[in-house]
Amino acid sequence: MTTNILADTGVLTGRSLRHILRSPDTIVTTVITPIALLLLFVYVLGGAIRTGSGGSYIDYLLPGILLITISSGIAYTAYRLFLDLKDGMVERLRSMPIARSSVLWAHVVTSLAANLFSVSIVIGVAIAMGFRTGASVAAWLAIAGIMVLVILALTWLAVIAGLTAKTVDGASAFSYPLIFLPFISSAFVPTESMPAPVAWFAENQPVTSIVNTLRALFAGRPVGGEAVIALGWLVGIAVVACTIATMIYRRKIG
Repeated sequence: MTTNILADTGVLTGRSLRHILRSPDTIVTTVITPIALLLLFVYVLGGAIRTGSGGSYIDYLLPGILLITISSGIAYTAYRLFLDLKDGMVERLRSMPIARSSVLWAHVVTSLAANLFSVSIVIGVAIAMGFRTGASVAAWLAIAGIMVLVILALTWLAVIAGLTAKTVDGASAFSYPLIFLPFISSAFVPTESMPAPVAWFAENQPVTSIVNTLRALFAGRPVGGEAVIALGWLVGIAVVACTIATMIYRRKIG
C-alpha cells in the first residue's frame, strides 16, 4: 500500500508540475511581490529604519520576505485543488485504482517544489542586492529544513481552503492574512519599537520566532530558545492542518 501511495503521488505530482511548467507565470507572479517589497524596503525605506542589529538592513529583512514569498505561493495550491474539485478531476481520479490520499499529497509535494524554487529566486535577488551571510553548511541545512516546515504547514492550510472554498476567489483569498502577518512581527522592525499591545501580539505570534530563528542562522549566531518555539508552531500547525484537511477530504469524497 505504501508503495502504491508513493507511486500514485509521484504520477499526480508530475501532472501538477507539468501544469506549472506550461504556465510559469504562476511562479513569476509569486516572486514579484516579495522582490518588490525587498526593493522598496531596502532602497526606499531602509535608510529610515533602525534595527539595532548592527548589520545591513537587507540581512535583517530577508527572513520575513521569504515567509511572504511562501505565503504568496501557497495560494496557488488552494486554487489548483479547488479547480480539480470543481472540474470533476477528483471524481475521475476516484474511479481509478489509485490511493485516495495521493490526490492531496500530490498538491502538497507540488507546492513544496514550487515554493522552494521561488524562495531560491528571492535569495538570489537578495544576494545580488548585497545580502551576505555567515551561515555554515549546517546552518544552511537548518534554514532549508525550516523553509520546508513553513511550506508544509502553510500548504496544509491552503489545502483546507481549497477543499472548503465556494469560489475561485475564496480559494486563494485566505492567503492574504498570512501575507500581512509578517508586517506585525519582528520581520521588518524590532518589536521594541511598537506600541505595547501591538508588540505583545508581535512577540507571541509564530512569524516572530520563525523570523528570529532564520535571522540567527543566516548570521551564524546561536538560535537559542526561539528555534524551539518556531519548531513547535510549525509542527503543531502542520499536524493540525493536515488532520483537518484529511477529515474534510474524506467527507467530501465519501
